[in-house]
Amino acid sequence: MRLSTAAILGVGAVLGGVAARRHAAALRVDPQYRSPVLLLPDLPLVHPLAALSRSVPARPGRIADGVVVTDRMVPGRDGPIRVWIHDATRAGDEPTPAYLHIHGGGFVLGDPVSSHERCSTIAAELGIRVVSVDYRLAPEHPFPAALHDCVDVLRWMAETADAEGIDASRIAVGGESAGGGLAACTAQAATDLRLPLAFQLLVYPMLDDRTRARVDDRGRYVWSAASNRYGWRSYLGDADPGTPYAAGARRADLTGLPPAWIGVGALDLFHAEDVAYADRLRADGVAVELVEVPGAYHGFDALRPAAPGVQAFERRMREALRTGLGLPA
Repeated sequence: MRLSTAAILGVGAVLGGVAARRHAAALRVDPQYRSPVLLLPDLPLVHPLAALSRSVPARPGRIADGVVVTDRMVPGRDGPIRVWIHDATRAGDEPTPAYLHIHGGGFVLGDPVSSHERCSTIAAELGIRVVSVDYRLAPEHPFPAALHDCVDVLRWMAETADAEGIDASRIAVGGESAGGGLAACTAQAATDLRLPLAFQLLVYPMLDDRTRARVDDRGRYVWSAASNRYGWRSYLGDADPGTPYAAGARRADLTGLPPAWIGVGALDLFHAEDVAYADRLRADGVAVELVEVPGAYHGFDALRPAAPGVQAFERRMREALRTGLGLPA
């Protein structure tokens, strides 16, 4: 359902006050990304709501044709880690590039099964293996639990590459929102640990714990500043935010990191921190492509998956990953 300018202004005029400002702000959203959900009052994520959300079983995403999905347990420093592996049918026995995917959810929510569609589509179109990690969630498991899980799965992918039929020289990492932030920190850790990593795909990544307030209408929809504070507080716990790999934006020197693709909506709360990170990567000699989507808010691709702009955004992500892994067009 698209909301017309007249409808938004009409409802806003009737409601007045805060609701009117919210309706008026919706005019900045590209019509193809508008949804009645955007007109609901802010509902900040707090512990009872997060706990309730996690009590509802995740809905598995659709699996692309020709892709086999299996779940496995792989070794980690703190115990076995569950992963979902997406393998596409491919000709020959040549080692395949691989992509480590990290789901979003503000560090406190999410399940890799919800990403089956995106992961399996990547596997099918690029002909690669996609490994999606079921990392531990905060606040029950604060930093560095989730980071350890992601880094340990990346290490497993590299160390078992021959046995698993993976090309260790062509492994990428990426994810959305908090998953994008964890991917950025995983890339930083991999660089320091000399783990092979060819590319990072960061989709509106959650990078900076210092992001507190809304700027204009950024952060008004889906993921607010209040929810962001809860997510970071839950994840960091008693840790110093300046601890290496706690928050991706706090790393002072980005030299030597793998090439990156960063995509973010212009109305996303993370817009400023994502653009700043892209600028810093570029300044430190890291190749980076930044895609800013006009009129798009946080998670717009999940809320309006059929929109032409979302389809184009998904294609750009996959093409960036294809290029980053050195795959033919």
